[in-house]
Amino acid sequence: MLILFIVIPKHGQATLSPTIPACSPPLLLLLVTCPYMSHVHAHCSFEGRNDHHQRPSKVKGVFVFGSSLMDNGNNNFLQNMAKADYSPYGIDFPLGPSGRFTNGRNVVDLLGEFLELPSLIPPFADPSTKGFKVINGVNFASGGSGILDDTGSIAGQVTSLSQQIRNFERVTLPELEAQVGCRSSESLLENYVFMVGTGSNDYTFNYFLSANRNLTLQSFTANLISSLSLQLQKLYKLGGRKFVLMAINPIGCSPMAKARLPVRIGCLQVLNRAVHLFNVELKSLVDDLNPKLPGSRFVFVNSYKIIRDIIKNPTSKGFGDTTGPCCEVASLKEGGSGVLCKRGGRACADRSSRVFFDGLHPTEAVNVQIATKAFTSTLSTEVYPINVKHLAEA
Repeated sequence: MLILFIVIPKHGQATLSPTIPACSPPLLLLLVTCPYMSHVHAHCSFEGRNDHHQRPSKVKGVFVFGSSLMDNGNNNFLQNMAKADYSPYGIDFPLGPSGRFTNGRNVVDLLGEFLELPSLIPPFADPSTKGFKVINGVNFASGGSGILDDTGSIAGQVTSLSQQIRNFERVTLPELEAQVGCRSSESLLENYVFMVGTGSNDYTFNYFLSANRNLTLQSFTANLISSLSLQLQKLYKLGGRKFVLMAINPIGCSPMAKARLPVRIGCLQVLNRAVHLFNVELKSLVDDLNPKLPGSRFVFVNSYKIIRDIIKNPTSKGFGDTTGPCCEVASLKEGGSGVLCKRGGRACADRSSRVFFDGLHPTEAVNVQIATKAFTSTLSTEVYPINVKHLAEA
């Protein structure tokens, strides 16, 4: 740091001196600091870094954590069976199949558009996600993963929530600090949104697959919420202040679940009851963490209700088929998972009026409904206690 003293004699012009002059009554000393000595500044500098125009939004970027509904390509780089990097996935996405588990954009993409981010949020596992590319956020989500470390092992190599957060802490955060010239302890992350959507796989690929469930559903859910709370508090300690927590969707109404019903009418209530219990506790967690963590703002997006409302009254919202998958799904009898589209298989033509694209994941049309309500809804039953637009402005 260079320190200059402006020396102003009692009579005469001011001169610049890089040394400390003797203090005498006729002199007025003004300290000027030039903050270019270190890469760590008093204020973070985002100018000219992957943000080519002035955006009204205060949000600099989004960091994303979770499972397949949030994943935008991380599993492409992992050895597992939970992949969506082939046709017909991405049939309506500008870049084609990208690893997003839908036909077009997912909720992360759409909220990024609402927040006026200059580009798509890159996946962490992509080797090119470094340098200036981390400025507007990074996506750490991994399809098939869960809150618990052992969830998803049936699918192969997936990245658990705890590992996703370690990736953020140990790799991306230092990279971001170096790019903008300040540390997370200096309010670097106060205008970033941390989006978390996970938990469904902890039920479908963990609790309900366990041959001997020693825990009651209530105890298992309490364990999930407790674990999630600790992970969120860790993100807070790392500097996160604005959080969007996604509910678990009504997976009991998915084609995968309904295929297990003797008559495919209604929803598989055992699954819906489980995730509804989780969602109630997740909303309560928002009430717990907001006052507990000073300066934090947690928002709960009730995607469960938003999708259930579509299923109950589809025509009023422009939907038709609410039960079947849009793409061809390989059943368990055919050696498939009952979830993923057949590689290179057909996709329906009426995708904008379908609820489900494959056996579990919603279409872009449903994602648009979720993201729009998350950003603009004033109903506390849909987004609580404030919407994402107000969160961004806070």
